[in-house]
Amino acid sequence: MLQNLSDNNSILSQFVSEIRDIDIQKDRMRFRTNVERIGEIMAYEISKLLSFENKEIQTPLAKHQSKILAEQPVIASILRAGLPMHQGFLNYFDKADCAFLSAFRKHISETEFEIELGYLVSPSIENKVLILIDPMLATGRSMFSAYQSFLKNGNPKKVFVASLISSQQGIEFIQQKMPEAHIFAAAIDPELNSYSYIVPGLGDAGDLSFGEKL
Repeated sequence: MLQNLSDNNSILSQFVSEIRDIDIQKDRMRFRTNVERIGEIMAYEISKLLSFENKEIQTPLAKHQSKILAEQPVIASILRAGLPMHQGFLNYFDKADCAFLSAFRKHISETEFEIELGYLVSPSIENKVLILIDPMLATGRSMFSAYQSFLKNGNPKKVFVASLISSQQGIEFIQQKMPEAHIFAAAIDPELNSYSYIVPGLGDAGDLSFGEKL
């Protein structure tokens, strides 16, 4: 399943436009806030595919049969770029367990690289709903490598992949390698350049959120 949230007009389109805009990007706080907002919207959309159960509650006037989330997901983000988006998800799934993994491109040449994984912390994901967050789904290799690492802690019953901007190539890679995954993207761009960066994309989400790295 693939859901491109830009297919329908909503306020999300404005937030995506702003995180792409080279002038608005100069306001680092606004960039992080917009990414967090997109995370919240995506969490809401994903919640429509989760399980709910009835619970009787007492209002000041009477009892009421309400629907509540049957279980909290595990939110798993790739550091450091995934942190603002992760917070958006956590604002909505406020009792969720969280997992983190560091991943970066280790360049062999200007255009060739391997995915290097580092720090990993995760609860058990056995029979859980797992939401994997990486703001930029370029080649899809980081996302797939992260997923394989998290599988050391169990086999989830349902998997969601969430990104701000995805390339068409990255989408197809994840569909091939993770056919069980429900993919949510705020926008899908048509191509990667020779350096495997998404075009038109938005640049480096981690640098824009937290500052340029050496």
